[in-house]
Amino acid sequence: MKMFNDSHLEVKKFFKGKFETHPYEAGWADEAIFFIMVEKIEGSPVFTGQVQLSQDGVNWSDDGSSPVSFSGTGLHIIKVQPNFGNYLRLAVSIEGGEMFLNLHIACKG
Repeated sequence: MKMFNDSHLEVKKFFKGKFETHPYEAGWADEAIFFIMVEKIEGSPVFTGQVQLSQDGVNWSDDGSSPVSFSGTGLHIIKVQPNFGNYLRLAVSIEGGEMFLNLHIACKG
């Protein structure tokens, strides 16, 4: 039986500009997906997210995938490539307005 965990990284507040999510230790997992629920928007914001990896939770690097961009409300996902190592986070840029986000990471392994 596989283990499954869903954790809140950023919860129900407005975001704009650049930020990184709280890091998440996921070395035990075989796969991970970021779920981004956009509940409200102000302006015409565009969300761009880049998965980042770390061996120690302090030093970070992009995972080599292309950034994912979207706009509008609703549920959006960013899949993490396999063989991601230990710690994960999402580097985010929101330009053109603000987004009220509820951002999770779901892992199983």
